[in-house]
Amino acid sequence: MNKIKQFMDYKSDVKINNKELLLNSFCRIECYHMQHKFFDGTWSQEYTRDLMIKPAVAAAIAYDPKKDAVVLIEQFRVGALYRNPSPWLIEVVAGIMDKTESHEELIRREMLEEAGLEIEKLIPIYDYLVTPGCSTEKVKLFCAYVDSTKAQQFCGLKEEHEDIKVHVLSAQDAFAAVRSGQINNSAAIIALQWLELHLHKLDVAI
Repeated sequence: MNKIKQFMDYKSDVKINNKELLLNSFCRIECYHMQHKFFDGTWSQEYTRDLMIKPAVAAAIAYDPKKDAVVLIEQFRVGALYRNPSPWLIEVVAGIMDKTESHEELIRREMLEEAGLEIEKLIPIYDYLVTPGCSTEKVKLFCAYVDSTKAQQFCGLKEEHEDIKVHVLSAQDAFAAVRSGQINNSAAIIALQWLELHLHKLDVAI
């Protein structure tokens, strides 16, 4: 079996012939006129791709090891308006990075804003691309130890149009919600499946 190359020097294998700015609003969208090299060494014809330019993201599954509970949030998402039973999604805490902060600082800030919780310990999980076919968005995912008894019922910043309902439920109920499809967004699924796989390895002593 061929080994996958972990770090490829790809810069000479991609040509950006032209780039246009299509939109610079809530999201920035650019149109690329480009070519790339095929696996057989030949070059593609020029084609276009629209690319959404997004800042880095940090997200975390809030886990209380003393209660074996998770804290999840529920909020409206316009992207789920037409292709989901409801546009109100059950999610993990997440946020977009400010240029002056680290991923760790970002998720601590977001945990306070979105769930009213202080993070007691952070465990890195994965870095992953969300929709690389059309977006630069990359998520750094954590497991955050919290005290779920201090979770707020409602959170969010009004100036950012946030209206967040906070849910505290057992880890097993959260895992079941993934299996049933009630939780169906990528960050929450990845985080909860990681938690289910690693639950027996986590140090319960904070």
